[in-house]
Amino acid sequence: MKNILLTLVAGLAVWSLSAAELNWTTDLAKAEAAAKKDNKLVLLDFTGSDWCPWCIKFEKEVLSTDEFAKYAQANLELVMVDFPRSKAQTDELKQANKSLKDKYKIEGFPTYVVLNTEGKEIGRQVGYEKGGPKVFIKQLDGFKSK
Repeated sequence: MKNILLTLVAGLAVWSLSAAELNWTTDLAKAEAAAKKDNKLVLLDFTGSDWCPWCIKFEKEVLSTDEFAKYAQANLELVMVDFPRSKAQTDELKQANKSLKDKYKIEGFPTYVVLNTEGKEIGRQVGYEKGGPKVFIKQLDGFKSK
């Protein structure tokens, strides 16, 4: 019984580490350069990470999962464009985020914008969608063909 418990705890630790290994950046230019170099898509996550209930729910149900982490590591450069109410941000980051919000005409949170290797928008998801990582990954794969 003790061995089973240790195995479960070790498995959970590995699962948690995989999802935690995602490298979200706030620098779109760097993400675009890396995406072009590695032939990946760029995923921009427009979020209100500390106040938007649908953003928090999607983070928990999709973005924090091992399944999404594996997919993202192989296929995506990740950019968080956050508009928190309680988390501190530099004035420079606030301005950069506002500029991206205006550029991509974001009207609500969460919004996920997908760019190809040339920086062209090829898809977006506005709002929360049910289905977990499988549904979101299928949608991202669909954008690849554009």
